[in-house]
Amino acid sequence: MMFEHADGNPVLELEDEQSWRLLAATQHGRLVVSVAGEPDIFPVNYVTSNRKLYLRTAPGNKLAQLTINAKVLFETDGILSQEAWSVVLRGTARVLSNSDELAAIEELGLKTWVPTLKDFYVEIDPTSVSGRHFVFGEQPEREI
Repeated sequence: MMFEHADGNPVLELEDEQSWRLLAATQHGRLVVSVAGEPDIFPVNYVTSNRKLYLRTAPGNKLAQLTINAKVLFETDGILSQEAWSVVLRGTARVLSNSDELAAIEELGLKTWVPTLKDFYVEIDPTSVSGRHFVFGEQPEREI
């Protein structure tokens, strides 16, 4: 088991450090943006550094939407045979343009998964992070 659950509770609310450990050990997630009240979601690969999240993107809806409304959500999860987890990060996105910032992000080795040009780096500065860990099992019987 990745985490110990008190009193046999199948759901554990993770501490920030536990959530960041899972974020750092994972490479894929979903970026949620919203413009004019219309949400959109994009699968992305990413990397973390210094409690920030970084991704690459190309011109298109994702880049346009996070430029219009920088408030974003990011979610990643993992499923194993007997347990699962989910981490949600809320934050502010910005496209990196400073040459020093771009050089630093290049050092992180963030590669695209799909063989397309993704020339824009996006940083998500978190305002909050929350996570949950789940232990699988049968639904208990209701007490009558």
